Amino acid sequence: MARKERIVALLPARLESSRLPRKALVDICGLPMVVHVYRRCLMAKTLDDVYVATDNEEIRRVVEAHGGKVIMTASTHETGTDRIAEAAAGMDVDIVVNVQGDEALVNPGHIDAVVAAVRDDPAVNVGILVNPYFKRNSPSDIKAVLNEKNDVMYVSRNDIPSDARTPNAPMLKAYHIVPFRREFLLKYAAWDKGRLERIEFNEYLRILEKGYTIRAVQVESDAVSVDTAQDLEYVRSMMPTDEYFPLYANK
Repeated sequence: MARKERIVALLPARLESSRLPRKALVDICGLPMVVHVYRRCLMAKTLDDVYVATDNEEIRRVVEAHGGKVIMTASTHETGTDRIAEAAAGMDVDIVVNVQGDEALVNPGHIDAVVAAVRDDPAVNVGILVNPYFKRNSPSDIKAVLNEKNDVMYVSRNDIPSDARTPNAPMLKAYHIVPFRREFLLKYAAWDKGRLERIEFNEYLRILEKGYTIRAVQVESDAVSVDTAQDLEYVRSMMPTDEYFPLYANK
């Protein structure tokens, strides 16, 4: 019998944020944001374990005080993917799931869906969630376009596809739950930044520029990455009626 692949979520978290200071620890309905993400990941059926990867001692203390596990990393990483690659280098794991520490409304079932896309197809090295998106001119949100195989063709902070000739062209937003095969993650993290990555400030373009593919899984979701004060207020307004919040709020 083949060995069951070990699948672990790593949540990169840092305290410094230019647009929303100390955002990893901001309070959302009585819990720090990163604790929301951690506890929701624990509810995903495909994950064998969950860790926060951080360089900050305050984040470590808060997560551990709430029963979470932490891996300390260097403070020199420019991206969350680089941070989880350092953590994954010392782990016995087959698939590493990058769950951004600001995805406070992440749906555990959506984690399972994108993990399955990588786990069930040996040819897929990386996956990502996408969801329909309608907000225009929002550079903090990463938009994606897919080919007929549901592989990502490009991601951008601009609105793509263009609506210059087709009004209100339908868009997809990247929903940053990204499973990697561990060996590919370590190889990718060792590459220099790509030209398009430096232009768009999105590290996944490094993969596309090298000619590799990212498999997308489309879901319906109201979740947002908390990048701004407006995002934070939206998440705070949604959390009281969220179906998963009562399942972990008082643990």
